[in-house]
Amino acid sequence: MMADHLPPALLEACVVLGASSDKLSELYQAVDNNEAPDLLLLEPEVLHVLAPPFVSRPQDESDTLRSQGTRRRSFLRKKREHPSAAETPSQGGIGESEDVSVPKDIDLMALPLLCFPGGLQVTNEQKDEQFHFLVFTDVFGNKTHGVVMHCYRPILEGKSIFQNGAGSSKCSKLFSAYGICIISKYPYFTAIKDCLSCLLIQLRTCRLSDMEERVKEFAAKLSLVPIPPPGQLHLMFTLHPLTIVLPSRENKDHPAVDLDLHLPFFCFKPQQLLQVLSCLLQEQRVVLFSADWARLTLVAESFLLFLQPLLWQQPYVPVLARGMLDFLMAPTAFLMGCHLSHFEEVAAETDHLILINIDNGSVSTSCSETLDLPEIPPAAANCFTQRCQALQIHFDLHQCNHASCSDISEQRARRRAWQHNLNHDIQRIALELMVNIFRDVSGHLNYEHRVFNSQEFLKTREPAEQLFYKTVLDTHVFHSFLKDRLNRKIDNFARMELITRSDMQRVKAMVKAPRRPTMQEVQARRRSSIAGSKLSKRLGMSLPNLGDDQTISFQRNSLLSRISIPDAVLRTPPKQTKVFKLPDFPASLSFRSVQGYYSELIQQLGKAIFSVKNENSSLLARFYYLRGFINTLYGRRLEALGDFQNLYRTDTAIFPTQLVTWLVDSLHRDERQQADRRPELKRLILKVKTDSEKLLVQPDEHVKKFKLPLHTLHLEEFVRCIQECGIVKDVATIHRLFDALSDGEPKRVEPDLFRVFYNFWKEMEGQAQDVDLPSEVIDHLDNSECVYKLSSCIKTSHGVGKIAMTQKRLFLLSVGRLGFLEIAKFRDIEDVKISSAPFLLVRIPSLRIKTSGKLEVFEANLKTETELWNLMVKEMWAGRRMADQHKDPQYMTQALTNVLLIDAVMGCLQTQRSIIAASKLAYFDKIKYEVPMMVPKTTSETLKHKINPSLDLAEPQTVHVLLYTPGQLTCNNSAAEMNPKLWVALSGGRVVVFDAASWSMLQDCIQVGETQLNCMLGSVQEQVWIGSQDSVIYIIDTHSMSCNKQLTEHRHEVTGLTVDHRDVQMYSCSSDGTVLQWDSASLKVKRQIHVSCDRLSSIQIYDGTLWCCCDDSIVELKKSGTPQRRMALPDDLLSMPSIFSSFVLIPERGQLWTGCSDSGELILWHTKDHRRPFKRISLPGCSGVTCMIQVKDQIWVGCRAWSGIGGKCEDQPRSQVLVMDAESHTVAKELKAHSDSIQTLCSAEDRYVLSGSARHDGKIAIWKVE
Repeated sequence: MMADHLPPALLEACVVLGASSDKLSELYQAVDNNEAPDLLLLEPEVLHVLAPPFVSRPQDESDTLRSQGTRRRSFLRKKREHPSAAETPSQGGIGESEDVSVPKDIDLMALPLLCFPGGLQVTNEQKDEQFHFLVFTDVFGNKTHGVVMHCYRPILEGKSIFQNGAGSSKCSKLFSAYGICIISKYPYFTAIKDCLSCLLIQLRTCRLSDMEERVKEFAAKLSLVPIPPPGQLHLMFTLHPLTIVLPSRENKDHPAVDLDLHLPFFCFKPQQLLQVLSCLLQEQRVVLFSADWARLTLVAESFLLFLQPLLWQQPYVPVLARGMLDFLMAPTAFLMGCHLSHFEEVAAETDHLILINIDNGSVSTSCSETLDLPEIPPAAANCFTQRCQALQIHFDLHQCNHASCSDISEQRARRRAWQHNLNHDIQRIALELMVNIFRDVSGHLNYEHRVFNSQEFLKTREPAEQLFYKTVLDTHVFHSFLKDRLNRKIDNFARMELITRSDMQRVKAMVKAPRRPTMQEVQARRRSSIAGSKLSKRLGMSLPNLGDDQTISFQRNSLLSRISIPDAVLRTPPKQTKVFKLPDFPASLSFRSVQGYYSELIQQLGKAIFSVKNENSSLLARFYYLRGFINTLYGRRLEALGDFQNLYRTDTAIFPTQLVTWLVDSLHRDERQQADRRPELKRLILKVKTDSEKLLVQPDEHVKKFKLPLHTLHLEEFVRCIQECGIVKDVATIHRLFDALSDGEPKRVEPDLFRVFYNFWKEMEGQAQDVDLPSEVIDHLDNSECVYKLSSCIKTSHGVGKIAMTQKRLFLLSVGRLGFLEIAKFRDIEDVKISSAPFLLVRIPSLRIKTSGKLEVFEANLKTETELWNLMVKEMWAGRRMADQHKDPQYMTQALTNVLLIDAVMGCLQTQRSIIAASKLAYFDKIKYEVPMMVPKTTSETLKHKINPSLDLAEPQTVHVLLYTPGQLTCNNSAAEMNPKLWVALSGGRVVVFDAASWSMLQDCIQVGETQLNCMLGSVQEQVWIGSQDSVIYIIDTHSMSCNKQLTEHRHEVTGLTVDHRDVQMYSCSSDGTVLQWDSASLKVKRQIHVSCDRLSSIQIYDGTLWCCCDDSIVELKKSGTPQRRMALPDDLLSMPSIFSSFVLIPERGQLWTGCSDSGELILWHTKDHRRPFKRISLPGCSGVTCMIQVKDQIWVGCRAWSGIGGKCEDQPRSQVLVMDAESHTVAKELKAHSDSIQTLCSAEDRYVLSGSARHDGKIAIWKVE
């Protein structure tokens, strides 16, 4: 059925509940006979169920309202005859024979109890109407929401409260309650309460005989209200006398927020709020109590919103009726709500419950009046408390300096705006709390194998916090959170975690070094440490003769006792919202009237789309979505598909895949023929059919905890285990480690050896965490330095002490005076060797280190540690030299990892051959004898820096495309400059983004399709266009870093993009020779051109003229699209065979430079004089040109070559960048910095050139332009 595919409207069902006429008649007679008890409670029953659709297409000119019978369910039966949801018959009217079922998610048996949780009361006086709220959860966790209104009416002789007919005019002195429950798929508590309040005005003034029709009409109107799509478009409608607003969800992963989130702050102090959140995070059995039924659901919903993005997945019943208290005996975790009158009974008869009294703000347990549960870590708790104290939660204080409102609509609008901003602030504060609690989780994840190393995470927590985390880590709520982190979900948590990182955390993210405390962290812990704290046992063993008064004790946890997050992060205002007003409801709810309502709504949406035009694509997408939805209800399938097709170019995040698939499948033959005549619909239908035929691959949702292996490990299993436990990611390094540990044949590692190695590695990490340094020593070190290795106490040429190694230097911690003596910076070392020093009658092995600028050689009697330190110092020395020569800090990080692995292998093997095994890990010390370490002078002078875009991956990836976008002022904050960015396209549709000011990674993965990306272009619309092999142009928003737009007009892989800056027209080309001209604002095709060629690989535009790079020619096109000139590949190159790979046009010089994929020369064409022959320019050491760009008066050429010795080529690909002088046509520079072929070049404002290489190298080199 269509209803299964359509997004729900506001109303899912309207249910009327009350006492049956039989019960009321009995009661009436009892009152007449003076037999009625003082307190009367009747059993409520379902009287009517009204559910859409309320109108149907007219048959035989019969235009009827569905609720005349076919959609009205009458339940005036005794309890034993209550029908189930599956077998509810319709009653009376035209459609009596039609089988109509109650909405499947509604449990009619439990509904009366929940709608009257305290029982259906009969009173002797009229009572005010009351509201409360319900949430129903099915076994799959899907929620349905209800708003219940209780009204009181006098009991008439022999009549039900809600029964047609005039009845008797004789009234009793008793009043009976009846309820109206509006059920919705979405939590619009406030909006639906407003709607019921409007209905209440009608019910108060209408005759009893008219009540049924009023409710039917009311339900039918609400069924016409669509739900706003996720985003910043709210919907407004008028239900006399109120104007009601439906706020939209922030995104499809978040529920709509239509309640006052500050209510819990009225009921609880921040400390109690933290206690409640701690109980929920630890999945306790939590019961809320209040004397007001309405508070239970509103407060419970607020608490669950505070947990976002963690989702409560245990039983959730915020309102329990009197007859449901046995639910509290459930052994599992739950969140439930009870009336306050049951507090003592529940506390006495049920153990291990968390009892939360909303009315007095207390939190206790059923065993005691205090809560004895692990608390939220104090650093995060203190920050949350401070934020709460700064909240302005009183509307009257906000309004005291404003003029009084004389119009209720204006007053409600003011209140809505204030509440919207306050809800935003509260959600940001709650999100900050979750970020502070779980920030460090990502550092213990292995994405490739989906492993969370919980034990290592717990070791980094404070002792007092470990019980809290140990409990939370075993919960379902945390498990779902882990799934999102392992899926690299970019949600609000991920965004806040990124923007609130400290400078040190950003530095650590740039270079994946083994975790050790930096000097900056040591100093921060010094400031936050408790005066008079004592040294730990391990710390006392780690340093010589350090007194308590001279040391600083710091904690393992990187989360300090105070968390400082900039207020600007939380003061970020909510996004601007747009409110769209729906037309007035039709006067009569006939089929034709409803169709007229839809027609008017479609017209208004069309006007809104025209008014927005291309100024706000996100808002435009919401209007298209709504119009597509209404067109579907209106029966205009093709127009609906056209609207949904427009979502590709505006926002694919809200594309309704299931609805569109249903629409395509339901097209009639004539509609299908019309669709085939419309290219955009034909493409959409083809894509839907293709996607539906693909095998549905379920995402990998499993999460593993790391466990030590129990069986013998071969190479592949060893690689997996090492990656899972988080020691090393790099596959090549793990192979060397396997070779070191499996010394012998066959190659394998026993589980006992792996366990010893793992424990030794973790013990080294623990020792480094506990190393404490005197303040005099810290002052000599850089903030980012970490102590990675400390020797035993030894005799040296400068006295007795311990040698300490950081990533930059060696220094001596001397005994006694606690002095700091720098032995050497690694870059200054000239020689390292082992010698022997005489001691009595024997000679003791020693290590001699010669440093430039020092005449005296440093000598240390390291005894049995001599060979180990010799290996480590040489490896660090070689790594430092490689890093300096190649301007690549990753070499130093890799050398440091090698050194720590050497230390661990030596420690776990404990054999005479251990030094031989460990030496296999000294990679840089080894290759310095095989590969010249000296980089050519020209390269060294021109190379500025190197970065690794595959830092988070196990193996390097090919850098397919690079794009630099300059810094600019943001629209949101004109005072804050947005730094320039470097966009990197890696294999498999992965895009990585760097801050081009600091070269720190901003985004480690934006997934853009699943195939190779061929080209990128920065747009003036603050967008990045990316052409893919799958024929789609993907568009990334540079602010949100999200890819929510797609252009699908190409039929073959997109190979080139260019922009005409004169009129901001974008051009794209595909391999089949199609060139499309785009309007960059509307993202619509303005013109299509076809170039006749075997393959079109790139395009460029100069002065309105298109130049196309084909395999065998360079084609110049006129504005009309007709070829004006064609430069064909020379015959000798055609016979090789070879193809044009790239070109550069310099119009002012009349030059066209071309390169070929399998030719070691450039061809220079003269565009101003066609008769002049082309010129060949030989490129030294080049076997093919891969890419070219113009920078100032230079042509930078990426070349491919093969390394050769003695004229013989090896299988090792090499590459170089050649800088050509455009005037002299000569090679100005030869630059060599990549060990694989160069794939792409890009310019950064003509100041720098960036080159990216294939996967064997996978690095990006940054070159200075002179």
